[in-house]
Formats: sequence, C-alpha cells, structure tokens
Amino acid sequence: MKKAFKVLTTIAVTGSLLASGTGFVTEPVPAAYAAETAQAPSVYIAPIDRAKFLAGSLFDFRVELNHLTAMPSSVSITVNGKDAEQFFGKPLVKTNTDKSQEFTIRDVKINEPGTYEVAVKADNGLAKTVKYEVVLADQGGKKAKNVILFVGDGMAFPDITMSRIMSRGITEGKYNSLLEMDKFDQRAVVTTSGMDALVTDSANSASAYNTGHKSAVNGLGIYPDNTESSLDDPKVETLAEMLKRTRGMSVGVVTTSEIEDATPAAVVSHTRRRSDKPEIAEMLYKLQPEVILGGGSAYFLPKTTPGSKRKDEKNLFDMFQQKGYTIAENATQLKAANAPDKLLGLFHTSDMSVYYDRSTNNKAELKSFTDQPNLWDMTQKALDTLSKNDKGFFLMVEGASIDKQLHPLDWERAAYDTIEMDKAIGVAKRFAEQNGETMIIVTADHSHSVSVAGTYWEGDGKSGREALRTYEDSKFPTYVDSNGDGFPDTPDVDRKLAVVFGSHPDYYEDYKFDAVPTSPTVKNKDGQYVANPAKLANPDDPNRDRFLRSGTISQADSQGVHTADDVPLMAYGPGSQYFKGTMDNTDVFFGMANALGLNASDAKSDGKNWVPLASFVNMMGGTVKFNASTREITIQINDSTVVLNLNSGKATKNGKDVTLEHKFENGTTFVSGSSILEVLAK
Repeated sequence: MKKAFKVLTTIAVTGSLLASGTGFVTEPVPAAYAAETAQAPSVYIAPIDRAKFLAGSLFDFRVELNHLTAMPSSVSITVNGKDAEQFFGKPLVKTNTDKSQEFTIRDVKINEPGTYEVAVKADNGLAKTVKYEVVLADQGGKKAKNVILFVGDGMAFPDITMSRIMSRGITEGKYNSLLEMDKFDQRAVVTTSGMDALVTDSANSASAYNTGHKSAVNGLGIYPDNTESSLDDPKVETLAEMLKRTRGMSVGVVTTSEIEDATPAAVVSHTRRRSDKPEIAEMLYKLQPEVILGGGSAYFLPKTTPGSKRKDEKNLFDMFQQKGYTIAENATQLKAANAPDKLLGLFHTSDMSVYYDRSTNNKAELKSFTDQPNLWDMTQKALDTLSKNDKGFFLMVEGASIDKQLHPLDWERAAYDTIEMDKAIGVAKRFAEQNGETMIIVTADHSHSVSVAGTYWEGDGKSGREALRTYEDSKFPTYVDSNGDGFPDTPDVDRKLAVVFGSHPDYYEDYKFDAVPTSPTVKNKDGQYVANPAKLANPDDPNRDRFLRSGTISQADSQGVHTADDVPLMAYGPGSQYFKGTMDNTDVFFGMANALGLNASDAKSDGKNWVPLASFVNMMGGTVKFNASTREITIQINDSTVVLNLNSGKATKNGKDVTLEHKFENGTTFVSGSSILEVLAK
C-alpha cells in the first residue's frame, strides 16, 4: 500500500527587548497524510503552505499529483511566477505510477528573505498554490555563542508542579524553594500539533524544534511523500546540520532513552518512520556530533553480537572509534573520560533505566546494567567536551523517561526523572553563568493528561477514591528529603500526592508505589486491554474495584496517551528574549537561530535592531492604542503623542511629521531602536 501524504541590546534600558516573531507510538508503518477517504485527484506540495524557512537553509522540493484518472500532458510549476527549475537552478526529477506523477528537486535553498508563492497547474484542471516565508535571523544585539536545549519529553505543566512538591516541599501554601527551571525569568507556552494530527508524537514535535518545519506523526526532518520508502521523503535541514555546515560549531546529543529514539534522533535524522533505528544510528555517524550519550547500543553492535538489533555486521562502535571518539560503556568509564575531543557513551542496549531504579540499585529492573550514569553527570561531561570549540556548540539534553513513565501511568518515576533533569539544568545554568555566552531553553515536546487533584491519605481507614482528599481536605503531602539531594527519601509516604490522568485505559490505582515498573493493563482473551491487578499492593483483594479507574480511551490502547495541551518553555541567557507569549513549536527553531544570529545565506541583514513597538513603549511607561479601521497606532509617552499610520507608513509627533522606521510581521509592529529613540528625543 502506498504511503500517502505520508532589541536593542546595545541601547541603554531597551536591551531586553530584542525579539522575533518522545513519545510512545506504536507504528510499524507510517501514518497516512491524506484523509483515508480522500481519493479524488489532488495536488500535494512539500514544503507545505505557510512553511517558514531560514534563508539559505537546505530542503527538498516536491510536487505530487495523486489519485489521477489520467496523466496530464503538461504541468506548470512556478515560484513567484518563475519556472521552478530556473528559480532553483536545478532540474526537476519526474517520476510516476499509473495513478500519480511526481516532480522532485533535492538540496535547494532560497537565499533572499521575502514571501514566495509556489503555483502548480496541470492541463487536467488540477491546481494548487502555497506560500512560503523566508527570513533572516536577527543580527542585532548580543548573541549567544552556545545554545543548550533541554527537552523534558512529555513534561506537562502539572509534572513540574508535582516534581517541585516532591523535591522542594511546600509549607503553609508556599514552596520551600523552587526548581532550577522555575528560576528562569523568560517564559512562554508552546503549541505542539503536527501537520497531520491535533495530538503529536515526540518525533514530529522534536523535529519542529530542530528544523522550524512541521512534519507528520512519526516523521523526523522530512515532509511526508507518497512512496513506500521511509528514507526518501523530502528532507529539511536540521539546526545541527546548519551549524556544522555554516559555522563549524560542535554538536552534542544527550538522553536517557535510546540515542536513536525520536527526540535525540530529531537532531540529526531524516526519515518518515521513527522506528528506522539502525538507519538513525548511521545518520548519527554521518553528522558525527562531538558528544553522543544515552542508551541504544543494540543498534551499534553487529548482528552476531548478543543484544544487537542490527540486520548487518556493521560495528558502529569501531566506526566511531576510528574517527577519534572516546568510548564509554558505563558510568565508571564516563567518569574517567577527561574532556576528550569526541565522546560516545552508550550505557544500555535499550533505554536507560529510570532515575529511581538507578539510584536505588533496583536490580530487579536494572538486571546487568548496574553502572549507568545520571543525567547531570552526562550533561557536565558533554559541556567539558563541547566547550573546547571556540566556535561554539549546540547541545540537546533530553529527560526521556518523563514520557516513558507517564505512558504506563507511573507518575512517581516520571517525577523523579523530572527532578533528575532539573539537576542537569542546574549544571548547565552554572556553566552559563560562568561562560556568559550561553543560552538555555527548557521545554517539552508534547503534553500528557496528568494532573494533581489533591492528596491521598488512608489515616482514617478510607481507601481508594474515598481517600483522595480535595480542597480543604487536601492537607500537604509528607515527602521528606533528609539527605538534601533534591529527591524524596521515598515515594511512599503516609500522605501522598493524588495524581490523576485524563486519557488512560482502565487501570487500578491504590497509590502504592510499584517496586518494579508494572504495566497498567494486560490483554484479555478477546485481545482487549483490561486493568492489570498486578498494579495493586494486594492483587487478590476481593474489593479491588474500589481502586479501579474507568478508562477514557479505547480498550485497544494499553497505556495513557499524549494530549494536545500547550507545554511550558523557560529560557535563560543571551537570546532568551526571543521566547515569550504563545509560540508554535516551529518558532522555537527560529528563536534559537535569532539568538545565535545564524546566517546560512549570502543575504545581508539590514543591520537594524528591531524591537516590538508595544513592548518598548510599555517599558518606557507609555501606552499604545490601535485603531483597526484606520490602521493607526497612537503612542502616548511622557507629554508626546506619536501616531503611526500602517497604511501610508507616515508618522507624526505632536502633529509634526517624523520618520519612524517600522515593519509589520506576524501581527506585530516592530520599530528600529535608533529610529524610535530619535523620534522621542526630538
């Protein structure tokens, strides 16, 4: 079956105003992009409508005519009225089957910023147009030399709340202290939907952060196409690829999952199927990030080696070692690695064990992998190596098992992994404070339906939902951190957090911590997933249904699922001002590009420091009013009235004409810093 569509930092007090506009998925085959019932002839253009590009970034261009009843004799493809082959300077490669026709150009770019319209017309009446926006990164103000992106996979707002409570404690309604990520001043919320579905998975959401482009569920660094192969879809360049190609910067990928899993893979990969893990391992080798730390060694081992998941005899450990990498297979070896030029550490054949089980030496879960490092030590080792490059670095650090534990509704283990990531954030923050040229972003790729409803207490003999205390009965939980390591001594205390889920199968919840991770469901004889009694402290309890939580999703689902809720973002350091308000996940890429002042083309910036007009005026103590009918902006500041007409471009101050350099982008009016200061000084 075919895979269907598959500002002003240098000017006194305005320096802070610079601005610019892994989840669990069961997927043996790619999801279809086109609606299942849509079989009428249609045109598909990749990249899609409203795609935004950094000028000079590489991408593949593709046009498909699908579900044809007859082949057209002529097809016109133009970009801003110019033949596509002439516009891109490369020939279109034409392919077709009995029901489709395709035109593809690989590795093209648009160097000049502006708006571009792609128009496709066939003589059989098929036609479609899409518009692209090509932008230059902001070159004004202080730029970051390094960027560290922390992704708490599946980290919803409530996950931060419950982790803060368990880690820091709360007394008479006030937290005893805050998490490291709580202390970042710059904050935003991020929307997460992909191009094909409201609810995303970790692949295409992480891909949006790394490319600035939407993708489809299970897609990494691509737009889906109509071929069977998952490795030939139209590619879009990742930030890591750009930084290596244009600047010679170093790249690091650190995770507690398999290094080939969706979020770390998004840094380097181009595939329609996130499960192409042997190929993703080879994509890591192709880009060769200077630091690679996580699990997933099974895809580096030749197939004849026990534990390997490859289908060939390639030994990627040997290949990386021949390229000068220091290899670490456990925490002891990682500790001994003294800031090598290149570092590869894989500490488990699969995902690394979660923090709780690693920290308690839970051998029932760890099995033979008893010497795995923690995330903050991995982060420190990455910084030791990456900071040797005087051209700077990009480091992605993932707290992967937040998501991997929220899926089976094991919120305690998810909270411990959130705290672990927060300690890694603390390592990065101390580095950034000393370095002065490093920006840190903390966000999530998607959300889960987790929420804190109150506390759970059986002290008066009640149990089950009757012991879930809300409102004035939700007395504060009794977690204790006696050794001050930031983690509660035990997740099982007499008064616990009552954490509930909105999107889940039938499962039992008795608020007793599972000594070994346990699936919330089992399959019955009809192949349906039903609540697993093994989740209970007493699986044979004759009254166990008092612990039953009726599911909100299909019995075909074995675990909790992602949600479309917005996720948090926190930023620190030079460039953090680009992250505020409500952002699309693709905007995070452009925020990083702006923070770095990344110029991937020969086009020149206008050299102006553009600042959002309303933010500037409000900071200066003034007010801004907008008249939608006349498209006039009226600014009151001190004793002056400045009026800017967006239709004519003319500006006045107290009735006299003045020159105010401005531009209008994505619903926001920007003015140049020098221009607004000059107007106010007159």
